[in-house]
Amino acid sequence: MKQRTLKVHPADNVIVALSDLKRGESLTSQTKTIVLNEDIKAKHKFAEEFIPAGGEIIMYGVLVGKAQVDIPVGGLLSTANVKHAAKDFVVKERNLDWNVPNTTSWQGKTFNGYHRADGRVGTANYWIVVPMVFCENRNLDVIQEALVAPLGYGRNKKYGKQTQKLISLYQAGNSIEEIIQTELEAPDSSAVNERLFPNVDGIKFLNHTGGCGGTRQDAQALCGLLAGYITHPNVAGATVLSLGCQNAQLSMLDEEIRKRDANFSKPMYVLDQQITGTEDELLSLAIRQTFIGLVEANKLERKPASLNRLCIGLECGGSDGFSGISANPAIGYTSDLIVAMGGSVILSEFPELCGAEQNISDRCTTREDAERFSLLMHTYGERAKEAGSGFDMNPSPGNIKDGLITDAIKSAGAAKKGGTSPVTAILDYPERVEKPGLNLLCTPGNDVESTTAEVGSGANIVLFTTGLGTPTGNPIAPVVKIASNSTLFRKMNDIIDIDTGSIIEGEETIEQAGERILDYIIQVASGDIEVSAVRHGQDDFIPWKRGVSL
Repeated sequence: MKQRTLKVHPADNVIVALSDLKRGESLTSQTKTIVLNEDIKAKHKFAEEFIPAGGEIIMYGVLVGKAQVDIPVGGLLSTANVKHAAKDFVVKERNLDWNVPNTTSWQGKTFNGYHRADGRVGTANYWIVVPMVFCENRNLDVIQEALVAPLGYGRNKKYGKQTQKLISLYQAGNSIEEIIQTELEAPDSSAVNERLFPNVDGIKFLNHTGGCGGTRQDAQALCGLLAGYITHPNVAGATVLSLGCQNAQLSMLDEEIRKRDANFSKPMYVLDQQITGTEDELLSLAIRQTFIGLVEANKLERKPASLNRLCIGLECGGSDGFSGISANPAIGYTSDLIVAMGGSVILSEFPELCGAEQNISDRCTTREDAERFSLLMHTYGERAKEAGSGFDMNPSPGNIKDGLITDAIKSAGAAKKGGTSPVTAILDYPERVEKPGLNLLCTPGNDVESTTAEVGSGANIVLFTTGLGTPTGNPIAPVVKIASNSTLFRKMNDIIDIDTGSIIEGEETIEQAGERILDYIIQVASGDIEVSAVRHGQDDFIPWKRGVSL
């Protein structure tokens, strides 16, 4: 019989509904019987014991809120009776013990990747076109139109035939009612043009809205992010367009590139519009040089690489009340497997670590890293308060509707993505991953800003969990979308790659799901599986300005 409720941690005083529960139902929790005094929807929580006004609410073994009014046994937890609360943290002694998972099944396994001169290995092979400032975005659009489709990277317009059908109906004099009732042909998403350069996965254009008009710190951070993409193992080379007068100067970009790769040797073509002259001259030169770069990039071929060359970003978005008990701990186990084999993983989204800080601080391998983590968290939190906000305002309406009613509940579940291994490095945006193991990267909780940052720091694949569904992707790194529940997977399987609802259904353990995800990663890294975000051309790219973004 399917389990209908779950007490996540022995110290918890709340229980998660795994399916819809009705008022008046009697449920057994350990040695006590709980009678529900109201309907409890799946993903939401109810009180295991009487919680008085001001009393602490414990979930995942940590403080996640306080009762605003008395909550009876079997009472629903909601924004009406619970407010965010989390314990502060201090730098204490190191706690580096962890249960290293058995990796025997993967010993000797490899993935087929693109080996770069700096020793890193890519899971894809892209050419990127990068603007130093938003003024160059239109020029990127022109280059994209000139190169993408003619070189075979433009997928057939999925919905073009539907539009043509509507035009025909309208021109034939059909009424609005008739047009609405006409069945349109299902789009074909599989058809693609033949590539001229089969070893190049695509040309990607990193349009953005920065580079000038902001602070000098924003310009420096943007150059660091762009340098992270240019030196990324999934990138063969780059075309860089500069206007010339912007804050984000080419000299800053060169400085950031050298920080990440002192012996940088990839082909990179740099054009300064205010030096080049006319727009036609600039665009013609950019198109010609990019084509030459593609010829060189096409000479590269996939070759076997050890699994310790994987650098995996850990991300969540559109989370629900099941994310912290299925998808997030599943990729947390995957994370532990990769760390145990000498690979790297990146956990980010600092506003979504609120309440889990003490555990993370204790897991930092050095006191200096623990202190840096503390400084970054407290500085970020104070900056949010100065703007009239705070980490407590992080949950979205969708999060709240599906059971994540406080930031601490959301954060305690989100932190499960990082597994249990020691934290080997604390990185501030947009620093690059240099060490194997679990790396923490300071980013917002915003899905695209955080994913953009993780890839800029070196993630060659991103694992992205979701309970509500989101199409988020990245221009150069495969983003593997993982559903926390089977209902979502069935509903949105065109944009979701993996289902971990089997954990909720009791059909699979967290460890089994984590192992299944690792096997899937290896196929994605080898180019054997094209994930949904890549198939749909979901090239989300948003640099983070160091203002307040939760």
